[in-house]
Amino acid sequence: MKVDVKQVEMAAVEADLLVVGLAEGGELPAAIASAPGADGAQAGFKKTTLLRPDGFPPVLIVGLGDGEQLDAERLRVAAAVAAKEASRLQVGSLAWAVPESGDSAPAAEALVNGTILAAYRFDRFKSGDGNDVPRLEALTLVGPAELADAAEVARVATEAQNRARDLQNIPANVATPTFLAERAEEIAAGSDALSTETLGHAELEAKGMGGILAVSQGGPQEPKLVVLRYRGGGSGPTLALVGKGVTFDTGGISLKPGAGMQEMKMDMSGAAAVLEAVAAIAELQLPLELIALVPTTENMPSGTAIKPGDVITQYGGKTVEVNNTDAEGRLILADALAYAVELGAERIVDLATLTGAVTIALGSTYAAVIANDDALADEVIAAGERSGELAWRLPLHPEYKELMKGKVADLSNLASQRKAGTITAASFLEEFVGETPWAHVDIAGTAWDTGRENVGKGANGIGVRLLVELARRHAS
Repeated sequence: MKVDVKQVEMAAVEADLLVVGLAEGGELPAAIASAPGADGAQAGFKKTTLLRPDGFPPVLIVGLGDGEQLDAERLRVAAAVAAKEASRLQVGSLAWAVPESGDSAPAAEALVNGTILAAYRFDRFKSGDGNDVPRLEALTLVGPAELADAAEVARVATEAQNRARDLQNIPANVATPTFLAERAEEIAAGSDALSTETLGHAELEAKGMGGILAVSQGGPQEPKLVVLRYRGGGSGPTLALVGKGVTFDTGGISLKPGAGMQEMKMDMSGAAAVLEAVAAIAELQLPLELIALVPTTENMPSGTAIKPGDVITQYGGKTVEVNNTDAEGRLILADALAYAVELGAERIVDLATLTGAVTIALGSTYAAVIANDDALADEVIAAGERSGELAWRLPLHPEYKELMKGKVADLSNLASQRKAGTITAASFLEEFVGETPWAHVDIAGTAWDTGRENVGKGANGIGVRLLVELARRHAS
């Protein structure tokens, strides 16, 4: 979507629809206050009023509710409401009057976020009527010229988020491990600062990456470990991003229930977020050194699939009893995390749809953060607050680690007791990062079907904006 910032009078805005926010107790701009119907404009949150004043394009008044409660997230929602109304009216461009505040940059970012996210469509596999409906293609922010940088960062990050939604939505017969590796190659081709390497079955076997190999052995798709390097310079520590890339998860021999299994094409949501965040980071030319790793495979049941009780050797030598083949994400992440340390990562953040337990703990509002380093945990949470992709820290404790000890191997991939499932899974991952500062973000409850106004149902690309904001904080 084209996004620009113009400091002009409202009547001079060239757009199919002009949007103005109205807080309770507030007043409409004088230029439209006398328009027919303006006295009935509703300020209640998410309420809309359409005006057709002389000398203006149609004007949509979007209620912002209590002005004391107005924040970036409310503006994202208001922008989404306006974008949906623009779709209903079949307009191709809209302009938002940026609400005045002490710091307008977060407001500008929020309006861009909400508009682009709500304008998203996934119709790649549809044919026939409906594909010729006009799309919203342009957004103008009416406000100070100095908002241009904030608007551009928001545009790049949010369009990357929509690309991650595409990856989530593409069915698993198309979005295979090879497909994700090819997407990494496309991303790398777009920037001189990027390079990529893909380890296939033979390379994984030679390196002893037993986790990825074990999960993949039940299906025909070749597993991959995709490594993207971004060399943007800067003086900060090398940051590694690791994304779980299970392109379809049946649970393996520990088979999942059939109801809703079609959603398991989205078990690569962490990988999607990491790949597209790297693309956005390169587009923004952020000054930092970055390594991104995507372990990717299917998890299928068959006569060759790994069995409950089997013992595998992870990269680096630790042995694991696979006591539940549906706890597969931690097995592939363990190999990738250990490899990230070997490649020189000085900070590691992994993103994964790892546990159903996180939905019980935090619902679909917050992702869980579990970390071995307070400063890094704080950075992740702060990045989530600024981006609107919220995260809440859960604790680590030696007692959780005890639950992950194996009986005949070093570790078990399933806790010996059914409690603290999100934390015990993270405790397993901690075994593979050594002393490197590390934070794990469990997005299983937030990656799809959250019902939030700006993303609706289905895939939402969670994590992209958080990771881009985190990279911005590391850039120096």
